[in-house]
Amino acid sequence: MNRLLFLLGATLAVSCALAQTWPSKPIQIVIPFGPGAASDMVSRRLAEKLQASLGQPVIVINKAGASGQIAAEQVVKASPDGYTLFLTSNTTHSANPFLYKKLAYDPVKDFTPIARVCDFPFVLVVDAKLPIKSVKELIAYSRNSGGKSSYGFGNSTGQIAGAALSRLMQMDAAGVPYKSVPQVLTDLIGGQIQFAFLDMANAFPQMQAGKLRALAVSSEARSALTPGLPTIAEETGLRGFDLTAWGAVFGPAGLPKPIVDRLSSEITRIVTDPEFREKMQQIGVEIQSSTPEQLRQFVSQQLLVWGTKVKDAQIQPE
Repeated sequence: MNRLLFLLGATLAVSCALAQTWPSKPIQIVIPFGPGAASDMVSRRLAEKLQASLGQPVIVINKAGASGQIAAEQVVKASPDGYTLFLTSNTTHSANPFLYKKLAYDPVKDFTPIARVCDFPFVLVVDAKLPIKSVKELIAYSRNSGGKSSYGFGNSTGQIAGAALSRLMQMDAAGVPYKSVPQVLTDLIGGQIQFAFLDMANAFPQMQAGKLRALAVSSEARSALTPGLPTIAEETGLRGFDLTAWGAVFGPAGLPKPIVDRLSSEITRIVTDPEFREKMQQIGVEIQSSTPEQLRQFVSQQLLVWGTKVKDAQIQPE
């Protein structure tokens, strides 16, 4: 018993000492998607603000591939010292456990929750050159395409939404995976694929340029960012069709509580600042915030939600 108390006391002392000197060198934020992805946009703006408040460089590291597994594994293996953070989404922490038979990480046990950051509303878009102006017209187009209709996705939300709509509406459409959303955009505008569910942060500029046509939002209710766009449920009668991605910051398991509390406080202060919130809304991102414990509970709840969504879309795990 005395030895156990000694070890616990020594561990606590080391953690406190580490927290008192932290940060003393550059911090990296690993994200599971490529440059230009919505999480990349948010990470870079957050990194800029954190750098100013923490007094150390904060560098964004893009690790796209394998639906975020490469990035997740890198963070899991990192030292829990506050110098490696993970700004990730429901792809790695909610959907992957049901999209893959085996994962090299556990979204609950292998990470320290720090703070929620945002939601990424999604919109169903088509190549503006196609004669499709509604969800019903897209469904008819796909059914009559002779197997030549396809949708692209660069994250789990786009994958599950596309698969669910195609199955439920009996569309003849194939899903095409990409490493990241910007690559989906390129092929969609180029005519290699016909439609996609994209986060608004990536879709907005192309919608405004007239290259993409928005048909509906994937959330249960209309988005305040695009109040004129109907929901998938409104267009199809598919009640319960509700897919919105989320973003949050984690560290490796075992991150000392003083560092967690400091990071959570700084991140919450940044994202709830009216100026930061407004800038995020302008690019199609809705701000959220939480305590570490609230994020822990949220992740557990979202595993149940996304497990059901994958099952309903009848996606077989790889």
